[in-house]
Amino acid sequence: MKSDQHLVTNGWEGYELLDSGENMKLERFGEVVVARPETQALWAKLKPELWGSAHALFAFRDSKGSWEVKKQIPDVWEVPLGSVTCLARLTGFKHVGIFPEQEPNWKWVAEQCRTLRSRVGTLSERGEEARDTAPKVLNLFGYTGAASLVAAHSGGLVTHVDSSKQSLDWAHENARRSKLGEDKIRWILDDALAFVKREARRGAKYDGIILDPPAFGRGAKGEVWKIEEDLPKLLEALKGLLSEKLGSFFLLNGYAAGYAPLSFVQAVESVFGNVLGESGELRIQESQTNRAIPAGIYVRFVR
Repeated sequence: MKSDQHLVTNGWEGYELLDSGENMKLERFGEVVVARPETQALWAKLKPELWGSAHALFAFRDSKGSWEVKKQIPDVWEVPLGSVTCLARLTGFKHVGIFPEQEPNWKWVAEQCRTLRSRVGTLSERGEEARDTAPKVLNLFGYTGAASLVAAHSGGLVTHVDSSKQSLDWAHENARRSKLGEDKIRWILDDALAFVKREARRGAKYDGIILDPPAFGRGAKGEVWKIEEDLPKLLEALKGLLSEKLGSFFLLNGYAAGYAPLSFVQAVESVFGNVLGESGELRIQESQTNRAIPAGIYVRFVR
């Protein structure tokens, strides 16, 4: 496993980190500019004149956070993510439903799906055994579904699992906006660990597995998720679900979990053994500067 392989988002047509500092970040999602807290931004702002362009500001008052809308914006708006489209909206958790630090991972997932589809298609042409040409991808804690959309657009058959109906509906609408057929993504409202255990009993196999677990959460039936207790159980259950097929892939993300990449690496390797992969930080770079905000960690590998 290669360590310190940091992935950097430099922005794209639909996103830009305009400035950061003083525990805040200023970002453009599509045509909307938002300012929101960022504890990693310990430095001074470089472009204070830009902050007046924000359509909305998220601020904490009396330990409660809320958005202050400064300029009129729609309740939801479209943000292009390359070949797919996601809807953004202001949420009570300071998020807008799109996590730009994942952009390098979205590209990686797309590449793995295309490679797998091409490889299995070649086997079919040779007359060798192959179930089908579409890699089966499992996305756990799928939230608003960017990774699911990218995988489906790149030829995958995706199972998208989340314990929040609101998030599942949001992701489903993103798929419709991206003009993905209803047969491309299977939507599952369930607790991730409970679903994986059932799939393991059924003998299910997936060619790609993606998961982005929270530090704490609740399942669809009130199940409590604690990453320090449940991530090892989930990884162990996933071991039997990941296909032995050449080219099968695995991606684990961590956001605000308080762990170093090495902790995730050793958790993964304790289950899957020594794998050919990479790990490091996820970072978002400001436009027109060399400053970047640390925004999470990841571990990924390909068989």
